[in-house]
Amino acid sequence: MNGLQLTGVSRSFGDRTVLHSMDLSVQRGEIVGFIGGNGAGKTTSMRLILGLLTADQGEITWDGKPITAQDRRNIGYMPEERGLYPQMPVREQIIHFALLEGHKLSAARSVAEDLIASLGLQGRERTLIQDLSLGNQQRVQLAVSLVGNPALLVLDEPFSGLDPSAVATMGELIREQAARGVGVLFSSHQLDLVERLCDRVCILDQGRVKASGSIAELKTEGISRWQLNFSRTADAFAAQAAMLRGIEVTRPSADNKSILVSMEGEDRDIPAQLLAIAQSHGGLRSIESIQRSLDDLLTRQYISAGRSTTAPAAPATTASEACK
Repeated sequence: MNGLQLTGVSRSFGDRTVLHSMDLSVQRGEIVGFIGGNGAGKTTSMRLILGLLTADQGEITWDGKPITAQDRRNIGYMPEERGLYPQMPVREQIIHFALLEGHKLSAARSVAEDLIASLGLQGRERTLIQDLSLGNQQRVQLAVSLVGNPALLVLDEPFSGLDPSAVATMGELIREQAARGVGVLFSSHQLDLVERLCDRVCILDQGRVKASGSIAELKTEGISRWQLNFSRTADAFAAQAAMLRGIEVTRPSADNKSILVSMEGEDRDIPAQLLAIAQSHGGLRSIESIQRSLDDLLTRQYISAGRSTTAPAAPATTASEACK
C-alpha cells in the first residue's frame, strides 16, 4: 500500500490502555477525517505516527515498509496547541522553519512568500505571532507544516478558531494538497467540514475504531426518510401516519408544520397510502427526501462525536475494512 498504515497498534500509559489494536490508513492523495470525542485517543495516535511516542504493540508502515525517521521528516504536522515562537514575525517564522527543513536561504524566502500568499497572510509579514488573531496564528501554523513539501499532512483540529473565510481558505488548501498526491489526516469536531472534505473517515471511541469508510458507506443505514411540509399544523396527519405499519413519525419543528417520516428500506419511494393521507389532510406544500447528517448519524449510532465520550468500549465494527 502507498501511504501510511497502522496495523493492530496499541498504547497504554501505566495501567490505562489508550489505544486498543487500532487499524488506520491514509493513502497518498486522499483526505481522511479522524473523529472522536475528547479522550478518544486521536492525539495519541498522531504522536505515534510522528514518532513522539512508541507503540506497545502493532506496526506502523510507510509505503508498505516499517516507517523510518527519514519517512517522518516527510510528514507535516500541525498541532492543536500552537508550536510557534510568539515574538517572531510571520515571515521570519516561516523562513526559520524552512531553513530547519534544509532549504537554502533563498529557497526558504521563496517558500515563505508563496505560503503567505496562498494562506491570505499578505500585509501581516512583519506582525509578531503573539499579535495575530487566533485564526491567523492557525494559518501560520499550517504554513509551517507545509514548508518541507510533505508527503503526508497530520493536522490536529486545523479549523479551530477560524472564521468562515479562513475555513474556506484552509479547506481549499487541504484539497489542493490532496490533488498533488499528499495524504491528509485531520481531526475535527466540526463534522460538517469533515463531511464536505473527506474521502473517508475513521471513528474512534475510547481507543477503539468503532467504524470506518467513506461518508456514503457510513450513511447507508437501510432507511428511507421524507419530510412533509404543510402550510398549517399537521397534528392530524402525524396521528394518522403513525398508525401505518412500519412508519416512524417525528416532528422536527416546534410549530408542527413539518413532519418527518421514515421506514426501513434504502432508496424507497414514499408509500402511496402515506401520500394519500397527506393530500387528504390538505395544506401539503412540499416533500423532501432526507438523509441524516454525519453529526446526527454519529451522535445516534456510533459516538457522541465532538462531545465527551461516554459510550462503553466495544469491539470495532467497520463499514468497510477498518480504515483502509
